[in-house]
Amino acid sequence: MTTRRRFTLAAGVAAAGLIAAPQIARAQTLKWRMVTSWPKRLPGPGMSAERVATRVRALSGGRLDISVYAAGEVVPAFEVLDAVGNGVADIGHTASFYWQGKMPAAAFFTTVPFGLTPAEHVAWIEAGGGQALWDELYASFGVKPFMGGNTGVCMGGWFRRELASLADLRGLKLRSLGLGGEVYRRLGATPQTTPPAEILVSLQSGVIDGAEFVGPGTDIALGLYRVASFYYYPGFNKPNGTGECIVALKSWDALPAELKAIVAHACATEANYALAEMERLNAQALAALVGEHNVKLAAFPADLVAAARKQAGDVLNELSARNAISGKVHASYTAFRERSAPWSRVSIEAVLRGR
Repeated sequence: MTTRRRFTLAAGVAAAGLIAAPQIARAQTLKWRMVTSWPKRLPGPGMSAERVATRVRALSGGRLDISVYAAGEVVPAFEVLDAVGNGVADIGHTASFYWQGKMPAAAFFTTVPFGLTPAEHVAWIEAGGGQALWDELYASFGVKPFMGGNTGVCMGGWFRRELASLADLRGLKLRSLGLGGEVYRRLGATPQTTPPAEILVSLQSGVIDGAEFVGPGTDIALGLYRVASFYYYPGFNKPNGTGECIVALKSWDALPAELKAIVAHACATEANYALAEMERLNAQALAALVGEHNVKLAAFPADLVAAARKQAGDVLNELSARNAISGKVHASYTAFRERSAPWSRVSIEAVLRGR
């Protein structure tokens, strides 16, 4: 082979490499780990985590591949925030009210007692300034939050014995988290921060006397009806059930704009889809609980609800005074609730009453 021919061949190979290099880079797979607060594939939040990962993988053509880990497989249920913020995982699926001990205002982004309904909550986050406050609150923990699911209106809780009045609640050990747990405490119960996977065993062993978790479609999968046969409504403690996806800021900042858009879209799609799915599951499960498992569905005593409403107002006002960001979030949330309430009364409330 002549020198000239060798040079021409080498130049052609080099040029081909330059052309192919961007294609190879685009085809590389970025692998993320998602840690969650849920038992594996739990109906409701557990499946929301799985669907977010599936959508991201599909929309990115496999360029961003997320492996999902149930609570306890990498970190315990209540350590998801620290795991994502510290780089143990790239993304997490959990609920913001688990972090109210670290940042009191976090609870507003899941639900607060007597607070916004699911539709109102989404409106506050998406169009009422809620997302900017959520980003601000979480920035110091090294994560970016998204709505990543919603279990809808929740139930008041499962109890092993009947509640005839507020007095019957006093002294009970009740699995209840978030600000709803604090309301129950002020009503005389003792709230417990039991991880979801341990609720049934705790009821069976007598460690707790009752538990609130989500709604029929999720609760039935945990088998809580086997031990606690009284199922109470309304879910004044949790009128909404936003699940959050939190992404490590380091991982987020390293993504190209297209993959950022895909992650955001996958989370938003799941927030919408999960509400629809839970409406179906809750209706189906409630019928099964009452018709097949002899669950006693009952409304909370009126004096209990009235006392809870008063205590909830005190809890939220005290929280707002904790620090500046809590005050900002509380002011935004309550202002939105006041603006939306008149419309909700003449729209959804009136329609349901008329129906």
